[in-house]
Amino acid sequence: MSFDWIVQGGPVMVPLLACSVVSVTLTIERAIFWNSDRRSRDAGLLDRLADLLAHGQVTEAQQLCETSRDPIVRVLRFGLEHRQESLEAALKLAANEEIRRMRRYLKIHDTIVTLAPLLGILGTVLGIITSFDVMGGGGIDNPVAVTGGIAEALLTTAVGLVVAMLSLIPYNYFSSRLEEAVSVMESRLTSFEIMYRKGMAGRAS
Repeated sequence: MSFDWIVQGGPVMVPLLACSVVSVTLTIERAIFWNSDRRSRDAGLLDRLADLLAHGQVTEAQQLCETSRDPIVRVLRFGLEHRQESLEAALKLAANEEIRRMRRYLKIHDTIVTLAPLLGILGTVLGIITSFDVMGGGGIDNPVAVTGGIAEALLTTAVGLVVAMLSLIPYNYFSSRLEEAVSVMESRLTSFEIMYRKGMAGRAS
């Protein structure tokens, strides 16, 4: 396979190719992360924990949390461990940490989506400048030199758009997964807090 098109694209092709490598790497890493997250989810366990908390069985709920890899359960475990200080604050702190893990690298993907077309436009401008320089220097008799600049312009534009589009798809997908996960987590944690207070009130009465 010939890679002459990389050379024809000029110096802007270097950052464009770097963006594509970073985008593919992050896409694979995030795909593995979200697949692992999906497999760790345990709706049945969450329901059992809510039931235990509703009956004031906090110790049993903590024990049930110990072996789970579900991120919501991890948040609940941290909250129960620090419930004496503030259950709500502990849940919020742990949830923010989990959300930070889910949001990791999204900004980089977003940056590539924006940056790649701009780099393509920069390559286009540089290619056109090269063509005009050749023409201004009497290079009109050498059409190959003129078309070289045009080829540089077209290649960088095309590559920039392709990199942006291929980054946009995983970015939107991972963003939607994040929104869904945050919504589920907020709903579950609110339910746990209500069940905990209900259970504590029941034990006090």
